Amino acid sequence: MADSSSVSLSSDPTLAHQLSGHLGNLNPIQEQALTTFKDNLTKANLYVPAVEGPEAVKASHDDATLLRFLRARSFNPSAAQKQFADAENWRKKHNVTEIYKEIGAEDLDLSRRFYPRWTGRRDKLGLPLYVYRLASLEPFQQELDALPAKTRYERIIILYEFMTRFTFPLCTHLPRATAPIPVSSTTTIIDLDNVSFGSMWRLRTHLQEASRLSTSNYPETLHHIAIVNSPSFFPTIWNWIKGWFDEGTRKKIHVLGRDPGSTLRELVHSHDLPAVYGGELEWKYEDEPLLDEHAKQAIEEFPRGPVIFVDGKVAPPS
Repeated sequence: MADSSSVSLSSDPTLAHQLSGHLGNLNPIQEQALTTFKDNLTKANLYVPAVEGPEAVKASHDDATLLRFLRARSFNPSAAQKQFADAENWRKKHNVTEIYKEIGAEDLDLSRRFYPRWTGRRDKLGLPLYVYRLASLEPFQQELDALPAKTRYERIIILYEFMTRFTFPLCTHLPRATAPIPVSSTTTIIDLDNVSFGSMWRLRTHLQEASRLSTSNYPETLHHIAIVNSPSFFPTIWNWIKGWFDEGTRKKIHVLGRDPGSTLRELVHSHDLPAVYGGELEWKYEDEPLLDEHAKQAIEEFPRGPVIFVDGKVAPPS
């Protein structure tokens, strides 16, 4: 069985093209934009560069994160700095670092029921494959609505922190065709099977809240979005949700209808694609991540509670 490292950038240059603008795959203009961006952030006290030598200090933000903001603003350093500064102020306002440290394992598990879930597998680029099946939220609709707005908002934050601080670094550590380009985005399947118009309408505030938080503060974390099993009324739904996304994100959304298998298998190896979407993986939305062999070797089992992945190990958040 082939794995996600069975091809390389050199043998398939289209892989590199798909990750244009990512670290290790920059053109000279993009390289200069990154240098300018870091200099400007340093002068504005928004970024602390790395210090090498006996008293080495890590940079306050890694280059892969900085590049997400640059890609979101078409490599315009000034525009990227505005979004970055706003995101940093937002993190301070909501005390993001502390709320991630403090959430309990049970609350984190409960939060995952309402948002895209990692399958434990990756696409052909090595990006984590997520699934969001909206019909699975319906049994918990009242529970979701009953949550205080602050709690609901913080749970969205926590799941994005888990993704960027654990899932992305873990997937970067694993063998993949696009190494050494770091993993900083996902491929996500949004499943609309058995979703009624009324259900979509009731979930609109919840979905809008999550999409706006992501677009503003975790930009460029979506690489591909595949909408499957779209109902006949989807064009109506799309007209009122497309405004939640910026133009760059809208271009990444592909509506595949009710027979998505052939298209999804172009993005994901069959053994890593859930069977319900035309693959071979026995995984459903309610399941915990089903780690592949490389991930099992790295972490043995999927951790509970807030953790980060750093220097090849699972660790408590700092």
